Amino acid sequence: MSNVHFKNIDDTNECKVRNIKLKSGQETFIETVDECLDEAKIHREWHPVAIYDADEIIGFAMYGSFGPNKDTWIDRIIIDKKYQGMGYGKISMRKLIDIVSEEYGVNVIYLSITEDNRIAYSLYESIGFEFMNERDPNNDELMFKYTVR
Repeated sequence: MSNVHFKNIDDTNECKVRNIKLKSGQETFIETVDECLDEAKIHREWHPVAIYDADEIIGFAMYGSFGPNKDTWIDRIIIDKKYQGMGYGKISMRKLIDIVSEEYGVNVIYLSITEDNRIAYSLYESIGFEFMNERDPNNDELMFKYTVR
């Protein structure tokens, strides 16, 4: 798992990334990869990436920074259903935190999740994200923040 890394989405990997699947019952937790890529085409602040373990695509993530305060989000992360439960979500998030904080020069990173996504809630808390006792005004999801130390 130390081979987890990220690549921009291009003609060489887009088709495989679009085929990433969630487990049954997870569809209400997050947008599809297709929806995320469509959003990234409209809002250029979003940076979609493929998540790899060595040469194998195992997931998708999207992050970005917005506005004069550089509000920075790891907004989407999807691990393909055949790779879930193997620790890829945690290692991917930790690596994304490092990449995002360095790329944007920030020490606070936000994310939001649906209230019923208890596995993600536990995962993000275990990494150090703190529930902000707020809801995202765009989608009513629970908001978390991570402070880089």
